[in-house]
Amino acid sequence: MEIQFLGTGAGQPSKSRNVSSLALKLLDEINEVWLFDCGEGTQNRILETSIRPRKVSKIFITHLHGDHIFGLPGFLSSRAFQANEEQTDLEIYGPVGIKSFVLTSLRVSGSRLPYQIHFHEFDEGSLGKIMETDKFTVYAEALDHTIFCVGYRIMQKDLEGTLDADKLKAAGVPFGPLFGQVKNGQDVTLEDGTQIIAADYISAPRPGKVITILGDTRKTNASVRLAVNADVLVHESTYGKGDEKIARKHGHSTNMQAAEVAREAGAKRLLLNHISARFLSKDVSQLRKDAATIFDKVHVVKDLEEVEI
Repeated sequence: MEIQFLGTGAGQPSKSRNVSSLALKLLDEINEVWLFDCGEGTQNRILETSIRPRKVSKIFITHLHGDHIFGLPGFLSSRAFQANEEQTDLEIYGPVGIKSFVLTSLRVSGSRLPYQIHFHEFDEGSLGKIMETDKFTVYAEALDHTIFCVGYRIMQKDLEGTLDADKLKAAGVPFGPLFGQVKNGQDVTLEDGTQIIAADYISAPRPGKVITILGDTRKTNASVRLAVNADVLVHESTYGKGDEKIARKHGHSTNMQAAEVAREAGAKRLLLNHISARFLSKDVSQLRKDAATIFDKVHVVKDLEEVEI
């Protein structure tokens, strides 16, 4: 499981940072990629990665500001051009209005897609658990921005315990069908009458990962709730230390506020993105140093960077 950042800038693209988008790569878990936001130029950034657009099965939109959605029509159209691959449907989750934006863009441009888009729109009254499969659950909660904006909490369900093959072999169980039965939790009896209790050879279930991905927001209790005990918290850092007043005015957070959220939530790692273009390389280093005085497991990400979870 990895997160790859396709755009880490705030508001408008710069030479070093594109606007908001990131990919949650779940290839080993479910052979899918989930996209979170899709700012202008996202498909260009994807060309510089190993991501295959057809593997993108779900897109989660945090809010309807242009730097988070203007890349959608282009990406959706380009996704249709890989004729040598099987056409697969796509699901889009986001605030009410995302369906109208996408369908209007496609209609006005005369774009026709050979796959279906299934929309899941929500407003402040229909948040909470927005998606559940046999392996993942996704929750959304309203944040505090200048327009309706959400954060997402992605929870991987507990993983099955692993089979201790060496211990099982030492107990006299031959490789073959009996191994498979024990792995599936079935007790077996060997030819000499020895009872093999499956639970003695399978480890306890492992807790799944928790990933929190927030949209644009002022510091708010909702951010903390979404990030409780998260393995990774992705939080915006549009502004720096001392910029609290202007951050609040424009509906954003500082690096210090993001670090406070991570500390209060008990998150394991904090990844800062949505960086203003006014911050140069030396300033970005200072953003991390300042935030680390509050929460030490912090990192400022850059475009195309991949983080293993």
